[in-house]
Amino acid sequence: MSTFNGLPAHILLVHFIVVLAPLTAILAIAASIWSGVRNRLVWLIAALAVFTLVLTPLTTEAGEWLEKRVPETAAVEQHTEIGDWMIYFSVGLVIVAAALVFLHLRERRGSAPVRWQSIAVVVLAVVIGATTIVQVYRIGESGARAAWDDVSATAVDE
Repeated sequence: MSTFNGLPAHILLVHFIVVLAPLTAILAIAASIWSGVRNRLVWLIAALAVFTLVLTPLTTEAGEWLEKRVPETAAVEQHTEIGDWMIYFSVGLVIVAAALVFLHLRERRGSAPVRWQSIAVVVLAVVIGATTIVQVYRIGESGARAAWDDVSATAVDE
């Protein structure tokens, strides 16, 4: 997918990632800590994590298409390099979601998870969730610089 209604698809798809990845991370952290949140939202978290995982390569492929059509700058190169790492964070969110589903199913069967399992899921959710949020920020900030630095520099000069 290269364009949608005349706009580069990357510009549209990236907004899904910017919203869904941090939202999934925050919900996963909350669900790892509070079983009530987990009971209510575990399947939503799993669906959001899978959806984010599917959208991530589509977004990066659309970004690579766009990269070939814009001037080559250091900012564009940096954004591309940082953006290529997002797939690993999306996979991490799916792993956290799977761990939450595991805990949820164990609890529903009436057997409480072993304490170390619960602690491991909390640590995993917090680490992967926090790093995902930071990575989305870094990618977005570098993308904004790549897109707008020349424009803002020109506007200030005038």
